[in-house]
Formats: sequence, C-alpha cells, structure tokens
Amino acid sequence: MSQTTITPEIAKLFQGKNFASFVTLMNDGSPHVAPTWVDLDGNTILINTARGRVKEKNIRRDNRIALSIYDQENPYNMVTIRGKVTELTEEGADEHIDKLAKKYFGLDKYPNRSPGERRIILKIQPEKIFHMQPPQ
Repeated sequence: MSQTTITPEIAKLFQGKNFASFVTLMNDGSPHVAPTWVDLDGNTILINTARGRVKEKNIRRDNRIALSIYDQENPYNMVTIRGKVTELTEEGADEHIDKLAKKYFGLDKYPNRSPGERRIILKIQPEKIFHMQPPQ
C-alpha cells in the first residue's frame, strides 16, 4: 500500500526554505515543471500562484500533479509526491503569498505582485508519497 500521509520528517522538508519542482500536465499530455514555493497545512500541500498562469490553466483541465522536494542542505533527503488538486481558492491567498515571502525572502510582503494580480491557493491531496533519507 502506498504511503499517503505527510510524516513529521517529510513535513520538515516543507517547513524549510526548500523549493518544490511542481509538475502539471499540458493540453497535449506533456509535463510542465516549474520550481515553486511550497507550504503545508496538515496533510494538505499548498501552492500559491496567480490567476491565468500555466499552472492554474493546466489544473483546471486536469487536476493530477507531481512534485519533488529535496533538502537544500542534504539533497539525499528528498520526497516525491503524486496527487490531485482538490481545491483552488482565492480565500486567504494574498496573506498566504506574504507568508511565503517571509519564509523564502525574509520580507513581510511579496514584492513581485503585478497590478491587478489575483492570487490563488492550490490545495493538493497526496495519493502516493516516496521519502528517501540518507543512511544514518
């Protein structure tokens, strides 16, 4: 049976300043991969993006995703996850991108907003998780 729960060890990867390689599927079925900031709410993975971006368009057509994260301090500590986006929401998305800016940039406000930009949170439910840690 596949692991579907984010363990405390995996959660540490999400809590650090580690980027995720986030994969969605293009219209022709080819993968689209983008480095992205990542967050966690219990067992739900959170990705923040803006309306109209490729990630959002792909998810609205096909909600299947994959992502991988590795510890920038020790890349042999890594996780790969396959799952589905179960919700797209604007609720709390502006505050969430500011939270991520604090985590990744050390800034109180996200500095790269475009005029009129509408932020959204992609909520992801893991369906298969593989975690590899280096030998102790």
